[in-house]
Amino acid sequence: MSELIRLTAAELGAKLNSREVTAVEVAQAHLDRIAEIDRSLNAFLATDAEASLAAARAVDERRAAGESLGDLAGVPVAIKDVLVTTDMPTTAGSKMLEGYRSPFDATAVAKARTAGLVNIGKTNMDEFAMGSSNENSAYGPVHNPWSLGRVSGGSGGGSAAAVAAFEAPLALGSDTGGSIRQPAALTGSVGFKPTYGGVSRYGAIAMASSLDQIGSCARTVLDAALLYDVIAGHDPHDATSLNHQWPSAAAAARAGVASQPLAGLRVGLINQLMLEGAQAGARAQFEATVAMLTAQGAEVIEIDAPHFEYAVAAYYLLHPAEASSNLAKFDSVRYGMRVTPDGGGTVEDVMSATRAAGFGAEVKRRIILGTYALSAGYYDAYYGSAQKVRTLIQRDFEQAFAKVDVIASLTAPTTAWQIGHHADDPMQTYLYDATTIPANMAGIPGISVPIGTAAEDGLPVGLQLLAPAFQEARLFSTAAAIEALVTERDGTPFWATAPVIPAGADRKAAE
Repeated sequence: MSELIRLTAAELGAKLNSREVTAVEVAQAHLDRIAEIDRSLNAFLATDAEASLAAARAVDERRAAGESLGDLAGVPVAIKDVLVTTDMPTTAGSKMLEGYRSPFDATAVAKARTAGLVNIGKTNMDEFAMGSSNENSAYGPVHNPWSLGRVSGGSGGGSAAAVAAFEAPLALGSDTGGSIRQPAALTGSVGFKPTYGGVSRYGAIAMASSLDQIGSCARTVLDAALLYDVIAGHDPHDATSLNHQWPSAAAAARAGVASQPLAGLRVGLINQLMLEGAQAGARAQFEATVAMLTAQGAEVIEIDAPHFEYAVAAYYLLHPAEASSNLAKFDSVRYGMRVTPDGGGTVEDVMSATRAAGFGAEVKRRIILGTYALSAGYYDAYYGSAQKVRTLIQRDFEQAFAKVDVIASLTAPTTAWQIGHHADDPMQTYLYDATTIPANMAGIPGISVPIGTAAEDGLPVGLQLLAPAFQEARLFSTAAAIEALVTERDGTPFWATAPVIPAGADRKAAE
């Protein structure tokens, strides 16, 4: 295994800028890693070695010509398959879009290209980002690099697994109810969701437009911050994009390590996020981390957010309602595949056959639920009531942040579960988002940082930090300080403890 793939994105960027290595060498090392182990993970849905190496070669030529390039120029990035790209197909994990190639790049992808990052491939995901385990992909589940028989989290399990398994140092993802943060927790990586509107959604295949947000996945807080600095900012193509001056997240992360800003920090523990059913080993790691913060001078404050207990129920009305509307365009006429019944039929017959064949079970379930919630006679009772709950959750956050600087919780109540364990009970996977959903309902930023492994199974545990809207710098500074404490405690960075998957490992046997 090439040593290049075990470097962080910041380290790779430094070596590239000092010309110790070339972007082509870095890209080739990661392509070799994908070829070696991805049959075990199923983290990638598409790669194109020729396109990736051509992009890397262009970066090397710009650097050789004396052009001043950014910190990440030449560093590979994996892209969740919900973001459209011109150089590789975009499927959103669905048969409905199998083979689709976009005529344009998503804004986040375009910004990454401009900064010199190299698209190393498109990552697997729950179909149309609907899922918490990556088992709903039409192309098979993503396997957790820490234990191949277990899920990688969802919906962005492919991005998180690729980063954790050293297939890519960075990845782009989307987070609607925890789809970056929860997979990061289950795979031992860092996952960041920005303030709603902080990153353009243009070119992201929409699921729930008032909740979706694009963010970064990496092995370190600094790396996640560096990628966020590239993709953040206003975009006139996205009406929800905020025209705001975002301070450097990377500078905040570096300051968090240098100055240890934990003394005097007010850390809120919301009682409604301290889940009774949390795994004992995960809870123990969380409590140990809180004790570490206290030892550093942080003030821990317990807070009630009474409407958080309704967050999951409200989310699973709002999200399916918006998904039902967004996915109506896949009708066999305007977008997506087309299935014609034997003997032909009406437009309605073709539409019905196409949607039956193109959408998976979970997508159909949510479309039906959302359509029902929006139907005449039920709109006020369901969708309208859920919107009122959303407002109450936002007010709970406002009151909480009047007392504390950040809020801490477990990112997920347990470590990664066995693939297929909840196949007959989707409600159980919905509940795994109980700690992450409130941030999306309020539009505030959140990050998941690995804090150790659970004693029962040796699998990663993630700490979630939340901050008020626009306070990304505070979040990165705090997260980097905690990451440094965990590294000091364990004697090595957490990502360096990830297991090495042998070539040819059999994921089917693990299932």
